[in-house]
Amino acid sequence: MTEPAAAPEAGRGEDDHTLGGYFSVHNRPPGFEALDGQPYTVSIETERTGDLRTPVAGYLVFPRWAATGLGIVGHVETPVLWRGASRQAVAEEAGGLTLHEVQRLLNEAVARRTADGGGGGRTV
Repeated sequence: MTEPAAAPEAGRGEDDHTLGGYFSVHNRPPGFEALDGQPYTVSIETERTGDLRTPVAGYLVFPRWAATGLGIVGHVETPVLWRGASRQAVAEEAGGLTLHEVQRLLNEAVARRTADGGGGGRTV
């Protein structure tokens, strides 16, 4: 089962240049325009792996918003990027990403979806 991770603690002062810092400072996810010209936001997601050493896997989901901003009309996601002992540990790792790294991961996910003909995703 997929669960959104708690917004990571910034732990880096008031720096909104990292994903965790942005969540902490602005109390909302950052918005991005991907290489397909569409607007996206980002969510840190976790799920159980069945692995006793690293029972939690984490990845990013990018909801794609309608041009009007009035609803979500699709999404792309990364492969599993982190494995850890807890949801909080995975969320803290994800929170350390710079917003430039998040943008790169979004563009890679969009390119992967295009190359897969709409598929793509992750493997736990």
